[in-house]
Amino acid sequence: MKNKFLIFSLILSSSFMIAQQKMTPELLWQVERLSVMGLNQEGSTIFLEIKTPNIQANIFDSKFFKMPVSGGELVEIKKEDVQAKDKNVSSNGKHKLFHKEVHIEDIKGNDLYKNLEDANVYVFDDLDIRHWDTWQDGSYNHLFYKKEGSDDETGIDIMQNEPYHTPQRPFGGDEDYIWSPDGKSIYYVSKKLKGKAYATSTNTDIYKYDLDSKTTKNITEDNSGYDTNPAFSADGTLAWLQMKTDGNESDKNDIVVLNNGVKQNLTANWDGTVNSFLWHNNGKDVYFTAPVDGTIQLFKVNYPGKKRIAPVVEQLSEGQFDVTSIITQDNNSLLVTRTDMNHAAEIFSFNLKNKSFKALTSINDDLYNSIDLPQVEKRYVTTTDGKQMLVWVILPPNFDASKKYPTLLYAQGGPQSPLSQFYSFRWNFQLMASQGYIIVAPNRRGMPGHGVEWNAAISKDWGGQVMDDYLSAIDDLAKEPYVDNDRLGAIGASFGGYSVFYLAGIHENRFKSFISHDGVFDTRSMYGTTEELFFVNNDFGGSYWDKSNKVAQKAYNEFNPITHVSKWNTPILIIQGGKDYRVPIEQGLSAYQAAQLLGVKSKLVYFPEENHWVLKPQNAQVWQHEFFKWLQETL
Repeated sequence: MKNKFLIFSLILSSSFMIAQQKMTPELLWQVERLSVMGLNQEGSTIFLEIKTPNIQANIFDSKFFKMPVSGGELVEIKKEDVQAKDKNVSSNGKHKLFHKEVHIEDIKGNDLYKNLEDANVYVFDDLDIRHWDTWQDGSYNHLFYKKEGSDDETGIDIMQNEPYHTPQRPFGGDEDYIWSPDGKSIYYVSKKLKGKAYATSTNTDIYKYDLDSKTTKNITEDNSGYDTNPAFSADGTLAWLQMKTDGNESDKNDIVVLNNGVKQNLTANWDGTVNSFLWHNNGKDVYFTAPVDGTIQLFKVNYPGKKRIAPVVEQLSEGQFDVTSIITQDNNSLLVTRTDMNHAAEIFSFNLKNKSFKALTSINDDLYNSIDLPQVEKRYVTTTDGKQMLVWVILPPNFDASKKYPTLLYAQGGPQSPLSQFYSFRWNFQLMASQGYIIVAPNRRGMPGHGVEWNAAISKDWGGQVMDDYLSAIDDLAKEPYVDNDRLGAIGASFGGYSVFYLAGIHENRFKSFISHDGVFDTRSMYGTTEELFFVNNDFGGSYWDKSNKVAQKAYNEFNPITHVSKWNTPILIIQGGKDYRVPIEQGLSAYQAAQLLGVKSKLVYFPEENHWVLKPQNAQVWQHEFFKWLQETL
């Protein structure tokens, strides 16, 4: 009997120890990553790819599965057995769309000088010399079609010798082109601008190419901003996403429809911005996702057609999560992917009648069930101008309010991207909190989901109200007895990295440690080297040499972190990607060199082959370990 009791006790003890496990960098990189490949022709089966990081090989391993759209067991299949409906095949089955690179211009030395085949030179006489993490080499993405089933890989280039991209670089895919319902024309997205005009504009348009006449028509010529993501309803009405303002990549994103030559903006009078959309099967409604109050939710808007009725936007879902994509509509439900700060993406069914979610996949449940999860709380803080600001507060697992915890102010990038219930594999709040830190993540000025005005307020005011918002958030939390005011840190990337650099010069000794990843350190240098000039023109207000432009001069002087660098006195970790052309390498190197010469405790972590992100598994592990090692040393 004693032996049985001992065995039982050991089993209980073992179970308790497993339940007390915390998220670690190694565990985070065991989390499987789900992506949807598509549906079968009948729409009854969904095909999935699940990627698992292979740290040893420094790659991602993939497995492929199928599952009924109504839910059920995931069945593993071979990649060649994925039989997803191909949107790139015309409805009449005659042709198939595809894209590939085409060499249009001679820019490289061995193209200009055929007898010098080993020359490694680029020769430019205009802008658009590099984008994201690649240099312009004279090749362009072009859109082709061929007879379906043909082995001919040549196809017909509908753009011929045009020096323009479809899909758009760096992130465009086959969502940039579709067939018309009758299969007689092709609709595609392109920014048909060159050189300086390309670098300073966001004016993408949607073009219609007619197969019979081989002519192309710009159907969004009247709009000067982004036009993207064309999609037809079941009855042939075209919709797309539209931003109005040229040069503003974070303008209000609306759903526009075109029917019989008449355009209508369905979301013009709604105070929000659209992420993605899907036509209802009836062709009379459109489902979409949008940020709202620190989350991303499902919405619906009706399409009145020719009726003189204003469209009505209705929010369908609510809760502490992000709806990250809409996959399909199935009878009275929507298939979506969903995340929150404690869970990576899974597939859910959303019941349109009772507005409830049902989980259809749970690929990481075993891992999550073996660890203690942080507690995520929503808090509202009054800003210096009397506004109510949402602040996410992430508390360590098994939080004890009688203890004191080191606390990190998280500064979101963008600058106009939602700080919602996302699940990041780098800036992972679950992991940070599991190491014993409280995370304070404010939805400061510039965040979508709080109205168009709040979202737009950060442009041309990088060092203004937004900095007060950060300090309001951390000062408010610092009043709590469980926050250790002697161990406050500030962390962030991109605009968040800029925020860290700027706060380092104005924080008046609030913080004891800083971490900046790919942050803007010198706004003048940023203007001179970043590849998307439309962004800095819009957010800084113009060039640094225009002395008459008071708005721009404020960005390059008062709001420039380098102006305040002489006040740096706090340890700082600086992380920089070598192939980051959005916030290029001199930003991180300049900041590190300044810190070193000022005698400030500092460290540089440099990733030669990474861009604005850190993508390779082993590099990501180094990132995590250096991140937490720095915090342990300085907090």
